[in-house]
Amino acid sequence: MYNFPVYRFSLETSMGMVASSEDKDELAAEIDKIYRCVGCDACLTQCPHGIDTPSILRAARRLLVDFGSYPETLKSTAQKIKNVGNPLGEPAEKRADWAIDLNVPKFQEGMDHLYFPCCLPAYDSRIQNVAKATAKILQQYNISFGILGEKERCCGEAIRKVGAEKVFTEVCKTNIKEFSGSGVKNVLVSSPHCFTTFKNEYPEFGADFETLHITQFLSKLIDEGTIKPSKEFNKKVVYHDPCTLGRKNGVYEEPRNCLKCIPGLELLEVEEFNRNLSVCCGAGSGGLWMEWEKNERIADVRLKQLIDTGADIIAVACPYCLQMFEETLKSMNLEIQVLDVTEILYESL
Repeated sequence: MYNFPVYRFSLETSMGMVASSEDKDELAAEIDKIYRCVGCDACLTQCPHGIDTPSILRAARRLLVDFGSYPETLKSTAQKIKNVGNPLGEPAEKRADWAIDLNVPKFQEGMDHLYFPCCLPAYDSRIQNVAKATAKILQQYNISFGILGEKERCCGEAIRKVGAEKVFTEVCKTNIKEFSGSGVKNVLVSSPHCFTTFKNEYPEFGADFETLHITQFLSKLIDEGTIKPSKEFNKKVVYHDPCTLGRKNGVYEEPRNCLKCIPGLELLEVEEFNRNLSVCCGAGSGGLWMEWEKNERIADVRLKQLIDTGADIIAVACPYCLQMFEETLKSMNLEIQVLDVTEILYESL
């Protein structure tokens, strides 16, 4: 009846099989299948019975984590976040290295905004360009902002989706204490995963700051006439809706607005599979750190859809999507440029 491209593996998993299995290899295989859900929520938009499958799987994951029975790669990721504050295992003192040459100030009480780039833009050499482009745009228009630098820690979204609730709670409370103590009232983020966590989950623990995805903030400046791109960008660009920004939070038009205002840019769409029907990149809910066989990779499906539009560039608004697409393109021996919306916008100013 329904064709869900996110399912690239068999669907025979049941908790009864997991609970009753006495074969370690069989049990490991069934547990692995529970962690193949990437939390994109596509099933919620299509299920005729309104079954909240992602919540069911997250509950199962919490049980598995409590028993210590979850994939080793995800155990390692959770441990790194707990111990050093990021999933990459990088030292805190290097958290702000991306900003060294930009004179980005440390956040002080009284500044209008805290810019929180996310772990990947902070540490990954390629994705640091997203943080740099964002900071340069904010500086160019005299936006009052700062960063936490070495005091910045992972938002914890991935480990909560993995099922490590205790670690998430610890990370969450630490971040709220830091934000509150620093006088943070408004947060700008590059990652939809930080966005949804700060906006929708931190309030459970007493957070009282406002959060905007950077495309929301920049789109507002464009509408107000503050940002007026002037350089021609004569390329065909197809925008990929990140699941967490779009389907989970309804942010569809702001990233497109940031692209439509650019002279010469032709914005394309994936027909039938855009906005709330966008196909996931496969990086959510721990998927970024899982090993995927070629016949399982969701990114293969999505990249084919995006490339088939005839675009010169794939635009994204999520560091996870950016990394997943670029890594998958290499493995597929395909060449098409993937850029964050902020990178494209900065080039046009």
